[in-house]
Amino acid sequence: MYNVLDYLENAREKVPTKVAIKCLNDFITYEDFVSSCQNGGTFISEKIDVREPVIVFMDKGIDTLIAFFSSVYAGCFYSLINPEFPENRIHDIAGVLNSRLVITDDEHEEYAKKVFEGVSVVNVRELKLKKKDDSKLKERRDASIDYDPLYVNFTSGSTGIPKGVAISHRSVIDFIGHFTELFGFNGDDIIANQAPLDFDVSVKDIFSAFKIGATLLLIPKEYFSNPAKLLDYLVENEATTLTWAVSALCLVTTFHGLDYKIPESVNKVIFSGEVMPMKHLKMWMEKLPNASFINVYGPTEITCNCTYHIIDRNRKYEECIPIGKSFPNERVMLLDDEGREIKSSHTVGNICVSGTALALGYYNNKEKTDEAFVLNPTVTGYKELMYKTGDLGEYNDYGELVFKGRRDFQIKFQGHRIELEEIEKAMMSFDEVIRACVLFDEDKNKLYGFYVGQIDKKELHSKMKEILPVYMVPTKLVEVEELPMTKNGKIDRRALLEGVK
Repeated sequence: MYNVLDYLENAREKVPTKVAIKCLNDFITYEDFVSSCQNGGTFISEKIDVREPVIVFMDKGIDTLIAFFSSVYAGCFYSLINPEFPENRIHDIAGVLNSRLVITDDEHEEYAKKVFEGVSVVNVRELKLKKKDDSKLKERRDASIDYDPLYVNFTSGSTGIPKGVAISHRSVIDFIGHFTELFGFNGDDIIANQAPLDFDVSVKDIFSAFKIGATLLLIPKEYFSNPAKLLDYLVENEATTLTWAVSALCLVTTFHGLDYKIPESVNKVIFSGEVMPMKHLKMWMEKLPNASFINVYGPTEITCNCTYHIIDRNRKYEECIPIGKSFPNERVMLLDDEGREIKSSHTVGNICVSGTALALGYYNNKEKTDEAFVLNPTVTGYKELMYKTGDLGEYNDYGELVFKGRRDFQIKFQGHRIELEEIEKAMMSFDEVIRACVLFDEDKNKLYGFYVGQIDKKELHSKMKEILPVYMVPTKLVEVEELPMTKNGKIDRRALLEGVK
C-alpha cells in the first residue's frame, strides 16, 4: 500500500452501506463518501497540478473531509485553515502554502473570497456535483508515490510565522497500521473525534476509522463547553473510542460530568498532549472499569505519536505516568547535549526520534527544517535523519521513558534551574486543587501559579512551602474558574499570562 486512498476503497468494497462519518444528524456511507471524493478529485485535477496544496477553509464537518480526500484523489495535499483565525494568521499560513485553490462552503464563501484575494475560491458543492473521470483519476494515482505529501498542519513558529508540518502518505500508513493493531481497533468501533481537523490528533481518528471500516463520529466543538450535552452525544451514539487531548478529558471530570452520565460503550481512551493528572485519570478509570487507557506521546513532526504506555490498573504510578516505549518502526532516543545516547536510568536527556513516520519537514521553510531534522549522530556509515523534539526525558527503573518537560519550560529563577512541570505536579498533589498551570514571566521575573480548586491562596502557598524549596513556590497564585484551552485542546498559557499583565 502506498496511498491512503486504499483505506477508503477497501472499506467501500467491504462495507459500502455502512456509515463512514456522522456529525449530529448528518451522515454519509462509505459508498457515497468515496463517490463524492472521486467527483471532487476530478474537479480539482482540472484546476491544479499534482502535489500542489489545496486550502480547505471550513469548520469541522462531513464536507470538510470530502474536501480533504477530493484533494488526495487529485494527487494533491490538503491544509485546513480555521475560518476563526485572525486575518493576519490566515494570511501568514496562506503565504507559506502559496496555494492556487481554496475550497470552502456556503457559510464562509464570501469571507473566503475577501481574505484569499487573487486565489480561486470554490464551493465544496461544486466538487460534489462534478462527474468523475476515471481516466483522469487513474492518471493522478499512477503519478503518485508514497513519499508525496498528504497534508500540512501548522504549528506556531518562534519567528511569528506559522510552521507547516508536511506529512507523507507513507508516514501515515506506517503509523496508523501499528496504532490500530496495538490498541485493538475493529470495524465495530465508533470513533468519537474531539480534536480540530487541523490538529494531528484528528489524524488518528480519521485514518484509523477508514483503515478498519469503522464509523467516525464528529463532535461539534461547542459540546466541549457543555459536558452534559457532550456525554449525551457519546451515549446516544454508543461511542467506543476516545482519542482525546488530556484537557478535554479533564474538562469532563472537572465539572463532574461522569456523575451525570457514563458513556459505558467506551472501551478505549487514548490521551495525549499534556501530562495527565492522576486524580482525573482515576475518575475515568473508576467509571469505565473495563476500558483500556493509553498514554501516547509525540509531536506533530513525527506523525501523531512515537511512544505509548498502556495503563496498568494494578500499578500505583506514584511518580508519574510514563510515556512508555517506542511504537514499532520508530527509534526514540535520549541524547545528551553532545549527541551521545543515554541508556542509564534517571539521567535526563533530549528526546529525539527517527523512522519512517518522520515528517517531510516544514513546508517552504528549509531553514527551520534543517534546524529540527538533522543527521542522527549515533549512526555512522550512512545517512539517518532524526527529529529533535525539544522535549526532555529520562528512563525510569522499569526502562520506560518518562517525560520531563520542554527544554523551554526549564527556567532559571533566583539562580536555580526549575522545571515548571515539577511545580504543577506539586500543586496537583493537594486534593483541593483540581487543575494547575505554572508560568514564568521573564520580563517581570515572576513565577505565576494558576489553579482551579477549592482552596484559599494563602493556604495553598503555605502548603506548597512545605513540599517545595522556597524558590520554587510561585511568586503569585491565581485562582481561576477554569484553565483556558487552545483550539487544539491544550492549556492556553499565553492567555493565562496576558490575563495578569
